Amino acid sequence: MKRSFMCQNVIIRKGSCFLYCFSFFFIQAIMVEFGILSTHLKDCFFRFLRQLIDLAVWILFGVLLREKKHPIPPIRNKLLLETATSLALKIRTRQVQCVDVVSAFISRIKDIQPILNPVVSERFGEAIEDARQVDNFIQSGVKTTEEIAKETPFLGIPFTTKDSVSVKGLVLSAGLVSRKGVKAEEDAEVVALLRKAGAIPIAISNVSELCMWWESNNNLYGRTRNPYDTSRTVGGSSGGEGCLLGVAGSVISIGSDIGGSIRIPAFFNGVYGLKPSSGILSSMGKYPPAHESICSYLTTGPMCRYASDLKPLLKVLAGNNASKLHLDKKVNLSQLKIYYMDNDGGNPHITKVHPEVLGAQKKVLVHFEKNFGIKPLKVSLTNMKFAFKMWNSKMMMTKQPSFSSEMVERNGELNTYMELLKWCFKLSDHTFPAIGLSLFEKLRSCQSPEETQYFVEMCDQLQLEFQELLADDGVFLYPPHPEPAPCHNEPILKFANCVYTAVFNSLGLPALQCPVGLSQSGIPLGVQIVTAKYNDHLTLAVATEIEKAFGGWINPSMWQ
Repeated sequence: MKRSFMCQNVIIRKGSCFLYCFSFFFIQAIMVEFGILSTHLKDCFFRFLRQLIDLAVWILFGVLLREKKHPIPPIRNKLLLETATSLALKIRTRQVQCVDVVSAFISRIKDIQPILNPVVSERFGEAIEDARQVDNFIQSGVKTTEEIAKETPFLGIPFTTKDSVSVKGLVLSAGLVSRKGVKAEEDAEVVALLRKAGAIPIAISNVSELCMWWESNNNLYGRTRNPYDTSRTVGGSSGGEGCLLGVAGSVISIGSDIGGSIRIPAFFNGVYGLKPSSGILSSMGKYPPAHESICSYLTTGPMCRYASDLKPLLKVLAGNNASKLHLDKKVNLSQLKIYYMDNDGGNPHITKVHPEVLGAQKKVLVHFEKNFGIKPLKVSLTNMKFAFKMWNSKMMMTKQPSFSSEMVERNGELNTYMELLKWCFKLSDHTFPAIGLSLFEKLRSCQSPEETQYFVEMCDQLQLEFQELLADDGVFLYPPHPEPAPCHNEPILKFANCVYTAVFNSLGLPALQCPVGLSQSGIPLGVQIVTAKYNDHLTLAVATEIEKAFGGWINPSMWQ
C-alpha cells in the first residue's frame, strides 16, 4: 500500500514537472521568437526570472527527483590508461598484443554498461578477430615498423562512434524507435578513413533522439549516465561517446556537431572534443543524411581522452583536406595573442555562468600570462548576445528537411500537437524534448524573412569580426557551457544554454573543448578554445599546454 502510494506520488510529481517544463518551453520560445524582450527593463526582469527558474530546476531535479548515485568499477587494466598513439607504438613494436588491447576495452565496456548505458550496438567478436589479424600481420614482418607507422598510424587501436555515424553491420537508428534494428550497409567516410589507418571499430554509442538535443536519452535505448556522477547527464548528442571516453571504455572516437554535440558531452565527461573548421571533415554516411546546405554548420570531429591524440586523429579524419589545417606547423605559444569573454554578453534566457566554470578559465588565463608573458585581453563582442537568434536563423536558411519530417523518417510531417497529447498518456514513441523541438520549429517559422535575414547578416558580421580579431596568431577562450554537467532532465528548462557552443557552428570556426580539472563536487570543468578558420593547429597547441599544466582527463574512479 505504502509502495503504491509512493509510486503514485512520483508519477504525479513527474507529470507536474513535465507539464511545467512544457509551459516554460512554450512561453520562452515565444519570447525568443517574437522579440518581445527588446528593452533593458525587460532584459533585467527576464534575467531575474531566469535565475529563479534555475533555482527551481535545481531544487526539482537536483534534490527532489534526483537519481541515486551509483559507483563505477575501478580501472584495473593499465592498458586503458595509455594514449592511442602510445598503444599503437607498442602494438607495432610487439611490446603488447593487439588482442590484449582490444580485449581490455571490451572488458571495460562490459563492466560499466549496466551502470552507465553508453553502448547500443557492438561487434566485440569481430573486433577480436580483427585484432588477431593485426597481430598476425605484425608477426609476419611484411612491413617495417616505420612503414606501419606511416601508412596505418592507428593500427590495432579500438575506436567507437555514435548512433548516427554508419559502421557497416551495426545499428544506425539515431535513437529513433521506428528505426529499431536498422543496420548500416556501408561505413561513413570518416569511419572508412579511420579503418584505413588501422583502427578497429568496437561499438556504437547512445545519442539523443535524432541527435538534436543535448541530453543522450531516447525511447529506444534509454538514458546514458555520467561516469563522474550517475545522477547527472552526459550531454548530447555525442553523449555516449563522451561517457565511453570519460570512463576509459574508449580512447579515441568520432562525434558530430551542429550546435555543440561534440563539445558539450566532452565538457560534461572531462575529455577533449573538437569541432573542426567547417568544410574539412566529411559528413557523408550519417543519419539523418545531411543536405549540402547544412554541412557548413554540421561537421564530424575527433573526440579523445588525451590531447596528444588529437592531431594524428584529425589528420586521419580530414583525409585530403588535412593540408588546409597546417597541422605540422610549429607553434610558439609565447607569440600568441589571447582574447576572452566570460559570458555571452547578457542574453536573459541563458543561465548565468557558474563561478567554477569561470574559475577554470581564469586558471588558464593566469597560466599563459605567468609562463608565456601573454597579457590576455578581455573583449566585448556585443553580437554574441544574439547567438541563439543567429544560429537559429542560419539553420532556417538551409534546405535540410524539417525536424518534424525527420521524426517520421521523411515520410510526411509529424502531427506535433497529436504527438504531444499521445506523450501525455505515455503512448508516444518520441521523447518530450524531440516533440518540444518540433513545436519550437513551428513557432520559429513565424519569424519574418526580414528578421531572419537581419540575424544572418549579423552572424556574417560577427564572423568578420572574429577573423579580424584572431588573424593567424589569436586564440579566443570562452566557456564551453554555462555550468558543469546538470542533473538528468534539467536541460528541458535550459534548452538555449547550448548557444555557448552553437555560435561557433554558425561562424564556421574551429572550437575545442579542453578539460581543466574538476569542480568541488567532482564534476569536470573545462574551457573552449577558438581560433580563426583553418587555424585548428593553434587550438591543439593550446590544449596540449593546458593538459601539461592541469592534468587533462581525470580518472572518475579516483573521485568516488
